[in-house]
Amino acid sequence: MADNTPAGSTTDGAIQVGGPQQPIDARVSAPASYDVADFPVPHGREEEWRFTPLARLRGLHDGTAVADGAGVRVEVTAPEGVTVETVGRDDARLGKAGKPVDRVAAQAFSSFEKASVVSIPKDTVLTEPVRIAVRGEGGVAFGHQVIEIGAFAEAVVVLDHTGDATLAANVEYLIGDGAKLTVVSVQDWDPTAVHAAQHTALVGRDASFKSVIVTFGGDLVRLHPRVVYAGPGGEAELYGLYFTDQGQHQEHRLLVDHDTPHCRSNVAYKGALQGKDAHAVWIGDVLIRAAAEGTDTYELNRNLVLTDGARVDSVPNLEIETGEIVGAGHASATGRFDDEQLFYLMARGIPADEARRLVVRGFFAELVQQIGIPDLEERLIAKIEAELEAAVA
Repeated sequence: MADNTPAGSTTDGAIQVGGPQQPIDARVSAPASYDVADFPVPHGREEEWRFTPLARLRGLHDGTAVADGAGVRVEVTAPEGVTVETVGRDDARLGKAGKPVDRVAAQAFSSFEKASVVSIPKDTVLTEPVRIAVRGEGGVAFGHQVIEIGAFAEAVVVLDHTGDATLAANVEYLIGDGAKLTVVSVQDWDPTAVHAAQHTALVGRDASFKSVIVTFGGDLVRLHPRVVYAGPGGEAELYGLYFTDQGQHQEHRLLVDHDTPHCRSNVAYKGALQGKDAHAVWIGDVLIRAAAEGTDTYELNRNLVLTDGARVDSVPNLEIETGEIVGAGHASATGRFDDEQLFYLMARGIPADEARRLVVRGFFAELVQQIGIPDLEERLIAKIEAELEAAVA
C-alpha cells in the first residue's frame, strides 16, 4: 500500500529565516569535541537530554560505565577488493568525519582501544553488500567504526546489531567525490540492551549517501545520525523505521548541516508504538547556512500509535540563513489508525485484525523497500509481522 499517513494531530517545528541567529548546535550544552571533559555531565534538564531517561543509560553519560572486555564482538564479511583493518587510536582516518557532539559520543571516542576500518577503493562497484555484525555479549563496550569509500565507487554496507550489551559508539562514513554509499543500520537487540551512538557522514562533491536505520530491540536505543558536506552537489537521503514496544525508549536525533552550496537532503522516518510506557523520540534538525545557496531539503516524521499508554515526542526543526534556496520544508504527524482505511478494507470482507495489519504493513512498506537487500527485507518484514501479532491479535 502507499504511504498511509496516520490520522491525528500534525505539528510543524520552528522555522527561522534571516537575521542574526545561532547555529543549531547552539541548542546543545557544549561545543563538539573529542574530549569527554569538555562536556558537562547531563542532568536531564538540557535540551539535548530532556527526553532521555538518564538512569537507564547505565553510566554511559557520567563516566561510571567501564569497558569490561565482554561487551561486543565485531565480525566483517566483505566482497573481494574491500580492505578490512583493525587500527589503533592514532590512525588519521579516525575522527575525520566530525567531532562527537554529546558526552556519550565523546566518552566512546575517549575510551575505545581499537577501531575497525572498512575501505572500498575508488571506482569499485560492489555487487554484494559489506556486512558488519555487532554481537553483544552481555558487557560494557565502547566502539568506533569507519566506512571509507573512494571516489566514484558504489557500495552497500549493513550494520547489524544483535545480542545484549551496553554500548556507546561512533560510526563514521567518509564518502569520496562522486561515490554512492548506502548504509543499513539494524538495531535488533535483546530486550535488555542499551545502545547510544553517533553516526556522522562526510559527503563529498557530487556524492550520494543513503542511510536506512531500523530500530526494533533494546531497552534504550539513542542514535544521533549527522550529515555534513565536503563539496557542492552532494545528496543525502535519511530513512528510518522503528517499532517501540512496552517500556522501550527509542530516540533518533538527526542533524543535516547544509554549509555548502547546491546540496540536497531528504529525511523520512516512520514509527509504530504499542504498550504501556513505550516512548519514541524523533528530533530532526536541518540547518541551511548562509553559504549554502541552492539547497533543496525536506524532512518528514510519521508515527502510528497502536495502543494506549504509548508516547511520542516528534520535533522537526528548520533554520534558514539564506533566501537563495531551491526548497525547504518539514512535517510531523502522530495518530492512531485511520478509521476510513479500516472501513474501506472491512467493507470488502477483510476481518478487522487483518485490516489493521494491512494498514501497518502499508505504513512501513515504502521504507522497507529502500533497503534493497532481499534477505534483510524478508527478515525485517517478519519482525514487523511478529510485532503486529502482539499489537493487534
